Amino acid sequence: MRILHTSDWHLGRTLHGVDLVEHQAAFLDHLVEVVRQERVDAVLVAGDVYDRAIPPVAVVDLLTQALLRLTELTRVVLTPGNHDSATRLGFAAPLFRERLAVRARVEDLARPLELPAADGESSALVYALPYLDPDTTRHRLAEDDDGAPVVPARSHEAVAAAAMRRVRVDLAARRAAGARVPAVVMAHAFVVGGRASESERDIRVGGVDAVPLDVLTGGDLAPDYLALGHLHGPQRVGPERADGAGGPLARYSGSPLAYSFSERHHTKSSVLLELAADGVGNVELVPTPRPRRLSEASGSLDELLSPAFDSQAQDWVRVAVTDTARPRDLYARVRARFPHALVVQHRPAVPLTGGPVRAVTTARDPLEVAAEFVHEVTGEAPTTAETAVLRAAYEAALAAERSA
Repeated sequence: MRILHTSDWHLGRTLHGVDLVEHQAAFLDHLVEVVRQERVDAVLVAGDVYDRAIPPVAVVDLLTQALLRLTELTRVVLTPGNHDSATRLGFAAPLFRERLAVRARVEDLARPLELPAADGESSALVYALPYLDPDTTRHRLAEDDDGAPVVPARSHEAVAAAAMRRVRVDLAARRAAGARVPAVVMAHAFVVGGRASESERDIRVGGVDAVPLDVLTGGDLAPDYLALGHLHGPQRVGPERADGAGGPLARYSGSPLAYSFSERHHTKSSVLLELAADGVGNVELVPTPRPRRLSEASGSLDELLSPAFDSQAQDWVRVAVTDTARPRDLYARVRARFPHALVVQHRPAVPLTGGPVRAVTTARDPLEVAAEFVHEVTGEAPTTAETAVLRAAYEAALAAERSA
C-alpha cells in the first residue's frame, strides 16, 4: 500500500510578519493532487497541524476544507504536536468515521488503526502517538507493578519508552495471532541525531529535549517505518538500510514551507512510501511548492544596489549592509531594491569601537555623551546641524524639568 507522510504544517504561521496562509493553501492543493495522482492509500500528518493552540477561524476553515477534499480520495490520520492543543484538535474525534482519524489521546496510542489498501489484499497497522509532553502525560503512562503504579521519569525519553512498551505488547499479540502486517509508528519528537532549525519551539524538560532513536525503533518488535514530526528539515534519522537490513526506516518529512532563514537551503517535501508484508519498499520524496526563495545578501549599500544582486531582487531576503557609517535612508533604499526584504540590518564590516569605554556620570556633559552615542552607532561624529538638534532637545528637556 502507498502511504504519504507529512507533518509540521503550522497552519496560521507567519514569516517575519508575512502572512503565509495563501501559500499554505497552495501546499494543501498540491497535497490533494499528489494523493489523486499517486493513488495514495493513507495520509499521515505527524503533528503541528496548527501553529498555535487556538488558531484563527480562517485557519480552522482552511484545515476543514482540506480534510474534506482529502477524505474524498483517501484516509487521513492526524496527531497533535507540541504547537497544537491536543484537546482542541481532537474535539469530536470519536464521531469521525473511517476516512478521518484524529489520535489525540494518550490512552489510544497502543490501539492501532488498521488501514486497508485499495487492492483489498494488503493493509498496515498505524500506531499514532500524540506529542508526549512529560509533565502532562507521564502519570497517564504509569505502568502497573504488582498493583502499584510506576510513573515514568520526567523526561522525553522515559515517556516515549513507556508509550512504545504499550505499542510492542499490542503488536506482539497481533503478529502472534496471524500473518505479518507492516507497522508504522507516528511520533512527534526530537530524536537524537536529527538536525534542528531555528523555527522549532524548544521542548526541553529538565535540560533535555531529545529521545534516543532506539527507544522508538529498538527491540525485537520494531515498526517497519517511523513517521516523525517536529524537525522542519526533511531527513532520515539513523543508519542507512541495505536491502531491508539495518533496522526500520525513520524519517522526518519536514515542514512543507520554510519558516526561518535557517531553512533556506532545504528542499521541502513529503514522503511517499510503499509498504508490503515484509516492510518498506520504495521511498520517494515529493517536493512541495515553493512560494518564494529565501536568501541572504550582504555588502555595502552601493554593492547591494548594483546588478550583482539582481538574481535576489524578488526573494524573501535577509539583508546586511556593511558600510562603516550607516547610510542615509538605509531602510527605504534597501526596500526599493528588495521589495520582499524581511530583515534589514546595518552590520559594519569593521566593528565600530568608539574609543575606550567611559563611565557616564553626572559630571559628564550630556551633549558630549549624546555625540559619543551617535558616533558609536553611525561611525561618524554628529554634524553641526545634528549637534544643534541635540542641544535644542536637551535644553527643552531641562526647561520642562524646571517648570514641573
